[in-house]
Amino acid sequence: MQTKAMGYHETMEVHEIFNMKTVCLLKSKMMQGVCVDNDLKALMEKDVQQSMQAIRELQNLYEKARTDYTER
Repeated sequence: MQTKAMGYHETMEVHEIFNMKTVCLLKSKMMQGVCVDNDLKALMEKDVQQSMQAIRELQNLYEKARTDYTER
């Protein structure tokens, strides 16, 4: 079965979500180092794990991204 490539606007939206999830991941990881509440630290670790999973899924979406930028 042939898979369709994402449109240019869809590729850009995936890129924007990817950037946002990366920033969220970095912020949660950084804040774990200064957090003293163990419950909050555990919650941030869960957020880190979920963000990493989301980033992996977004990377898989990039495989469907268009790489040709010629007008048709």
